[in-house]
Amino acid sequence: MPVAAANTNNALKNFLLAALPAAEFARVHPKLEPVSFKLGDVLFESGDKLLYAHFPTTAITSLLYIMENGATAEIGVIGNDGVSGHAVFLGGDSMSNRAVIQSAGDAYQMKAEDLKAEFALGGAFQKMLLRYTQALMTQISQTAVCNRLHSLEQQLCRWLLLSHDRLDSDKLVMTHDLISNMLGVRREGVTLAAQKLAKKHLIKNVRGTITVIDRHGLEDAVCECYEVVNTEYNRLLGRGISRTFG
Repeated sequence: MPVAAANTNNALKNFLLAALPAAEFARVHPKLEPVSFKLGDVLFESGDKLLYAHFPTTAITSLLYIMENGATAEIGVIGNDGVSGHAVFLGGDSMSNRAVIQSAGDAYQMKAEDLKAEFALGGAFQKMLLRYTQALMTQISQTAVCNRLHSLEQQLCRWLLLSHDRLDSDKLVMTHDLISNMLGVRREGVTLAAQKLAKKHLIKNVRGTITVIDRHGLEDAVCECYEVVNTEYNRLLGRGISRTFG
């Protein structure tokens, strides 16, 4: 397959880019640069001027809020469903959170000035970015509700399902330490919750890798927050992100 065709097909693994009309995608595509990320790579820190926005294809980005004492909590997750760095096209130029790679993989980056120019043209690209931002806001607000009202086991189910939706694999390379940082809880709590899910044969947890064994079982065990988020993605973007809902 020619390199140009391969790059085009890879870019279309991002749902937002794939949803663009052919003419708009053809205009946007030359401004997209393929990049690869390792687990733990930081896309931006709180307050950084954003130079790029990123459209993941196989990587997953976690949006983390950092407290003054160094404690962290995940407020949102972005994968092949969307774009990170939405402050670029909303006019803010910087974010109040950190964006870190939760799952290693690939993405396409666009320079901030190019994204601003494309957004200013209006059309399908602008509408898709705005609708995605509203869907992401729903995810962020529902995460806050979930972390306040639901059990750690339900939170872990939600987190696993959100990650699973954005991967082509059933295996999530993630330690309990990293998950505890994402959820803003103690590592011991994550370990206990994961053990409960493993005893129910919903997941397999071995040496920093969590394998989803029973997807439907996780959906039965998760709180309503997961489906609320997926329903909103479906309403705004014309499709659900979940592999089974929507």
